[in-house]
Amino acid sequence: MKDTLYLLAPGFEDPAYPGKSFYCWHCALLEGVLASFPGLAAGIEVRRISWPRPRREIADLLGEENQSLPVLVLAEGGFIDDKDGILEALSTRHGFPHPHP
Repeated sequence: MKDTLYLLAPGFEDPAYPGKSFYCWHCALLEGVLASFPGLAAGIEVRRISWPRPRREIADLLGEENQSLPVLVLAEGGFIDDKDGILEALSTRHGFPHPHP
């Protein structure tokens, strides 16, 4: 089993902001890192989830209270749900270069 990175699919709408389309900038950042190192990205399963809640796939996996994305679900159990932690895990667990400070 691989680590699985869940990202929000870009181009979603939020009813609180009619007529606008959005992307999650944390997810876009991670998409850019994955695209920059496709050979390393092949070692991670990536799933893109629709924006509206409930995000059943995530809620069923991590619980109703843990539906925020992005999230990296670790193969051995547990998860990381903040962009900096995910970037660190990509470096330490999967050999991606470290982000420059």
